[in-house]
Amino acid sequence: MDTSELSGKVVFVTGAARGIGAACARRCAAAGADVVVADRRQDDAGAVAAGLNALRRGSARAIALDIADGAGWARAMAETESAFGRLDALVNNAGVIRVVRLEEADEAAFRKLIDVNLVGTFLGLRAAIEPMKRAGGGSIINFSSVQGLEGRAGFALYSATKFGIRGLTRTAALELGAHKIRVNNVIPGPTRTKMTERAGWSDEDYDRAYASTPIGRMARPEEIAEMVTFLASPRSSYCTGADFVVDGGVLAGKT
Repeated sequence: MDTSELSGKVVFVTGAARGIGAACARRCAAAGADVVVADRRQDDAGAVAAGLNALRRGSARAIALDIADGAGWARAMAETESAFGRLDALVNNAGVIRVVRLEEADEAAFRKLIDVNLVGTFLGLRAAIEPMKRAGGGSIINFSSVQGLEGRAGFALYSATKFGIRGLTRTAALELGAHKIRVNNVIPGPTRTKMTERAGWSDEDYDRAYASTPIGRMARPEEIAEMVTFLASPRSSYCTGADFVVDGGVLAGKT
């Protein structure tokens, strides 16, 4: 692990109180970045930030943020620049999932997913533009899903938002390239987090459920964070407008 590749950089991570977001915050901090831990769960975000500060690689700060609130984004960006002086990378990780078939889905559920997953990503992307211009460029890392590349029964609402994020990313990459702002998607496969827990399941149950995939298991959040760190770093300097799939081969095909 390169412990200096993000030295001097400021990385803002949403949904960073747990799961993939927390793993991204930890990995970026380990690489030397100052990290903003943004989440609605203020106490949990504070605990993650405290843990990062104990690493003594960079500084971390917790910020309470509802990603569907545009005014909240404006405050969060202002607080970030006030605390750290710049913004170099935004990790648009936060989101929600709802598994429901179309016949049982209602308008309120669909609008909730749109507001959080798609509008929340848009608001974050837009809020980061001016701070990144002032910093001389940056990297915006959005999160889609394997359900943003293929359909799946029960995932129509979620899939629609994740397909939308991919379109938003491509257009943003075209518009922001002139400002040295890169915009990419991470496409995680099934990942073991609090959000994907199934009541009553044991480790053996998870192993059986994913045994037929090429890697034969769910991802660890830390494995997704490795891709995010790459996209936040200068190593990905020629990458923009693209999908970076970390799915354990789920999309490779069916046996």
